[in-house]
Amino acid sequence: MARLFALLQYLIPQHLLSRLVGRLADSRIGWIKNSFIRLFHRIYGLNMAEALEPEPTAYPSFNAFFTRALKPGARPIDPDPTRLVCPADGAVSQLGPIDYGRIFQAKGHSYSLTTLIGGDVELAKEFQNGQFATIYLSPKDYHRVHMPVDGRLRQMIYVPGDLFSVNNATVSEVPNLFARNERLVAIFDTAQGPMAMILVGAMIVAGIETVWAGQVAPKPRSVERVDYTGNTSADPIVLAKGDEMGRFKLGSTVILLFGEDQIEWLQQYGSGTATRLGEPLAQSRAPKPDSDQTETE
Repeated sequence: MARLFALLQYLIPQHLLSRLVGRLADSRIGWIKNSFIRLFHRIYGLNMAEALEPEPTAYPSFNAFFTRALKPGARPIDPDPTRLVCPADGAVSQLGPIDYGRIFQAKGHSYSLTTLIGGDVELAKEFQNGQFATIYLSPKDYHRVHMPVDGRLRQMIYVPGDLFSVNNATVSEVPNLFARNERLVAIFDTAQGPMAMILVGAMIVAGIETVWAGQVAPKPRSVERVDYTGNTSADPIVLAKGDEMGRFKLGSTVILLFGEDQIEWLQQYGSGTATRLGEPLAQSRAPKPDSDQTETE
């Protein structure tokens, strides 16, 4: 069944279907948006008590409901400065080392680091022999993505591509899936070296947004790069650990990349492990600044 489901996706007009669903999800016509919201709420049994607005039909559209904010304090952020936190509610698909420029996907499939980040060979070198984590957000999850650590935005890259589903069945059957789907790559400079946060589009995902640029996908089918370090007329974009950085209009996947010897994933995480925004995900291995000399000769 998994193979048949994957094969059907090669035949479906992925972009047309996704954009049509996106239009419906943005509809503010009461009976349309309320029907979708009630059906979705009934199927997935969402915990609306933790939402800032707990009444499902109070949202102006299905997308507003789907990307709902949580109440303050609903996801405490681990305060330990040496620990990186989960960027989203979801589950680990895979995590581990980046081997010879390849990232493990599933069932013997792997894909190119360079292709994933948009074909920039020099940028890919910053993550060679580093670490990756792939986190899947299911439809029932909270769909805002937050910073695992303090970071300053260096570059944003939009990469066009396919819109295969990113559920386990498709991930195990479609080669190079994450390096062929539409995606947004955000490069941050952190105390743990360069960090890439990659928001991967998928079937019927109506859009990807960031807090600094609004909706950035879908766009025309060409790679677009925006440099945030050379524009001296604008304030630098600096986000703190736990700050929102983006969101999905319908579910998808976040991929984190770090350079060599910078972080170590906590042992409790592996394929299938649930993640919860704000809980510790990794330990920093970056060298700490030398402490002040406190002894005199």
